[in-house]
Amino acid sequence: MTNAPYRDDLNKIVVLNPKGGCGKTTLATNLASYFALRGPTPTLVDCDPKGFTKCWLEKRPPDSCRIKGISSDDYVVHGNRNWPFRTPREAGAVIIDTPAALGRSEISELTHIANCILIPVLPSSFDVQVMTKFIADLLLLTDFDLPMAVVANRTQQNTKSLEMLMRILAGLEIPTIAALRNTQNYVHAAAHGLGIYEMPLFRVKRDLEQMDQLIVWLDEQLVRTFEPTFMSRVNPLPRLFAASGSGPSHQD
Repeated sequence: MTNAPYRDDLNKIVVLNPKGGCGKTTLATNLASYFALRGPTPTLVDCDPKGFTKCWLEKRPPDSCRIKGISSDDYVVHGNRNWPFRTPREAGAVIIDTPAALGRSEISELTHIANCILIPVLPSSFDVQVMTKFIADLLLLTDFDLPMAVVANRTQQNTKSLEMLMRILAGLEIPTIAALRNTQNYVHAAAHGLGIYEMPLFRVKRDLEQMDQLIVWLDEQLVRTFEPTFMSRVNPLPRLFAASGSGPSHQD
């Protein structure tokens, strides 16, 4: 086991994009379910008044791995947001799902508490236009000093739209760490309060390969302790947060 420097609160992953419908909640819930399997118990913060993440948590089977949920009602006090700035040392990942159309002050608050930012984007010209401007503003806002990455969402291989998206993303100053497929696996998982890591392997193996790339990047940015004994269902991965217990079992 190799120890690395860390802060006790180095665990907040903000999923952020001012454009609606780009897959923020899908990304946040799948990350939460992954970290729930790996342990320790993650926290999923639903900042959207529409409560899509809260609904997903309510659908989770009683025997599924625990995820602590914080809804928009829980952190809004007298009209002011009480962001979860501090978490216990033993806490797992804190995944913050954000709504669309956030103002500059709200984005500034989120970047202030974030340890890294994930920006999902769809392969459409309008989405890319909004995203590139947003990233430019975000880099200036954070003084280029906060780990952030793009996740291409709902992609189809060998299409002109994906080719266009990847060409533009290659010219950005932040990395593109995964290209998630446009598949019904995410839809079926969401309908049952699950993530794709909790679905039968034969159905989701191709999707896990892309999600694993995303997890590897997160581990590199937020590393506390590297334990090479942990195994993903597809590839070996380090543990992001030090905790007892084993990782997810392989279920075919």
